Amino acid sequence: MKYISRTIEEKLISMIDKYQVIMITGPRQVGKSTLLSFIARKFNFNINRVSLDDLILRNQAVEDPELFLRTHETPLIIDEFQKAPELLSYIKMIVDDDNEKIVFGEKEKVKTLYFLTGSQIFETMEEVSESLAGRVGILDLYGLSERELEGLKSDLFVPNIVDIKKRVRTKYNSTLDLYKKIYKGSYPELYTSDKDVEQYYSDYLRTFIEKDIRKLINIKDEYKFIKFVSSIAARTGQEFVASQVASQVGIDDKTANSWISILKNTGIIYLLQPYMNNTVGRAVKREKIYFTDTGLACYLAGYVDYITLEKSAYSGAIFETYIVDEIIKSFVNQGKDARKHLYYYRDNNQKEIDLLINYNNVIYPVEIKKSANSGKDAIKNFSVVNSFEGQPGNGIVLCMTKEIIALDDNNYMVPIEYI
Repeated sequence: MKYISRTIEEKLISMIDKYQVIMITGPRQVGKSTLLSFIARKFNFNINRVSLDDLILRNQAVEDPELFLRTHETPLIIDEFQKAPELLSYIKMIVDDDNEKIVFGEKEKVKTLYFLTGSQIFETMEEVSESLAGRVGILDLYGLSERELEGLKSDLFVPNIVDIKKRVRTKYNSTLDLYKKIYKGSYPELYTSDKDVEQYYSDYLRTFIEKDIRKLINIKDEYKFIKFVSSIAARTGQEFVASQVASQVGIDDKTANSWISILKNTGIIYLLQPYMNNTVGRAVKREKIYFTDTGLACYLAGYVDYITLEKSAYSGAIFETYIVDEIIKSFVNQGKDARKHLYYYRDNNQKEIDLLINYNNVIYPVEIKKSANSGKDAIKNFSVVNSFEGQPGNGIVLCMTKEIIALDDNNYMVPIEYI
């Protein structure tokens, strides 16, 4: 098994010894612990590590958190820290004592004491914000990006056409080659081992249910939950309407909303927010669903090979999901909160724009098309951006075209290889 370098390494390194606590959250098996192990080896850091997946250690942390922290020397990695939220108030006391020593000259400077990793942020984010506000640096980690897989430099993707033209392209030999990557997904283990894709996702789903979900839902609802997740996978790239999913699965709307929150807060899905401001009075307010891993979405939607996938009615939605995921990763891998920059737009007149990227108060409209030649019809709604607060930027259509092609003075077809 060979380690694949992660873009977020640079941001993580810059945070070490600037925060006493660094927290890395993200879905299971995206490489959070591996990332920390690599950084420790690279810089010859002597970092201890415990995982709260271990029942004995977890019981110790829950029953006597003070003793648990005294037992394990810092710097310390605590994997799956959300399983023992009792630790947070004691970590706060240790950090406060550390700060007092710095203030009174008993200690020279800040050192990172704890690295926390977690795949379930919903149980602990409120406690983290209350206990460790100003003391914790937070990073999100998702699966491998295409640029990471190809060993290329990964910059923030902002659709300014001048900057896009300076980017190094990734490589797709054919549409089928692209769908092979979409079908495989982005979990690192699939690229560092010879595991069968279908078996990997079967095992992943079982682990997800057993370790993340079982204590949150009734045992009798597990079958319905799996049916719910599969239904959501089939809706990737669509707006979330609780009543539609609820009626299909056989649950009520309240349960559907609760379960969608579980998927969001475990990093299985990303909910893209609608663009809203004072100038947008007729915009739809529903969120759009995107699975954060296309391979898992394909598995749940029932696809068993990439050739069938590419020819299916699902191919457009999963193509859009892949593109949005890559753009999200370009933001989170730079330590930025994608939710502050990425939106979509649809109003009651059915005018829709797949993606709005708001960066430095410039709003760039983005359409995503599987075709190689989308034409001007793809940009027909871009003019609505002129009525938004903020400065309108150039628009782009991300598609399978071979080269950047101007559609008019301010809008361009752009190959997906530039993401």
